[in-house]
Amino acid sequence: MPSDPFFDAPNDRVPYVCLAGPTASGKTAAALAFATRVPVEIVSVDSALVYRGMDIGTAKPTLAERERVPHHLIDILDPTQSYSAAQFVADAKRLVDEIRARGRLPLLVGGTMLYYKALLEGIDELPAADVAVRAELDLWAAREGWPALHAELSRVDPDTAARLAPTDAQRIQRALEVYRITGRPLSSFHTRAREASGAVREATAAPLVSLEPSERAWLHDRIAARLHRMLEDGLVDEVRALRARGDLSLMLPSMRCVGYRQVWEMLDGAYDLDELPSRAIAATRQLAKRQLTWLRAMPERMVVACDREDALDHAVAALLRAARGWA
Repeated sequence: MPSDPFFDAPNDRVPYVCLAGPTASGKTAAALAFATRVPVEIVSVDSALVYRGMDIGTAKPTLAERERVPHHLIDILDPTQSYSAAQFVADAKRLVDEIRARGRLPLLVGGTMLYYKALLEGIDELPAADVAVRAELDLWAAREGWPALHAELSRVDPDTAARLAPTDAQRIQRALEVYRITGRPLSSFHTRAREASGAVREATAAPLVSLEPSERAWLHDRIAARLHRMLEDGLVDEVRALRARGDLSLMLPSMRCVGYRQVWEMLDGAYDLDELPSRAIAATRQLAKRQLTWLRAMPERMVVACDREDALDHAVAALLRAARGWA
């Protein structure tokens, strides 16, 4: 096992370390580099990596990378299934205990900020999905478009609406669904849980290292380059294979993932192959913008400029410092 001379076994003051950042910011490379210095197991914090058969468009760590370092919460669901923030919190807490019992440091890595927020600040139990309510919302969206539903969300839950793009169908639908079922805005579930768990979090706070670019253009270039690599690696064929199963549709959270949704729409004839890259790149940029907005609301994070030449070294140094309890 790798071991850094300045690292001791995990202690109660640092139950786990988090590594976050927008898409294409270099999280996987930083996590694997850190794993050469410290005995870690990686817990994925990514709502797309949970799905089997979705490898190219999710930039899933390769089998070789997963053999080098144990990974968790990858390939745990079929694309027909859904996965909630509450389920993630339960799984992550269980895995943290198991990894620490093995004498290793849990390293939580990913860009699904809602999962981080739920884990670090708590989340009230949310209502289960309601098929009738979702069908009603889908009909509304079909008639007037998702921006109209976003406008309604701005009226009933302005805090949630402010962090969602007007075209973020999956999250707009869920927020309105929660409001219709409970009469409470989705944001209130997070607020009440945060107030209830504040003292607990203070005692067991986990450090968060965040990879963020100094120049947005650097990240945009990375997003474009990665999307083109995905297309070269067979993303369109991957989505074709998923469509051929016959049990998937754009109504499912899995197929609404950035990249998959745009390829699916192209295969439906909404636009041609030449237009696909620009559509997917634009959607990924919007995702990255939302991720950065979430991160900037987390003042306790340690920021590493991921666009500097020595970013990898600085990221590993920050993670080592975090693992030692910000010593």
